[in-house]
Amino acid sequence: MIDIERLRNDLINYFIGLAYTLSPVAFMDVVEVEKADEDKLIKIAIKNGFSIDNYLVKTR
Repeated sequence: MIDIERLRNDLINYFIGLAYTLSPVAFMDVVEVEKADEDKLIKIAIKNGFSIDNYLVKTR
């Protein structure tokens, strides 16, 4: 199980940082992340170098 909300928040913060440092166009990526379903969110994360393993919820 993946902590989707934590992943979503980290992606939003990532793209906001890019928007301020590199290009305001990255704000469009923020909108895409906000609207993305789980599958799309994971694809966006992988495409941008995020390790999904860091978002796995550990259960006993």
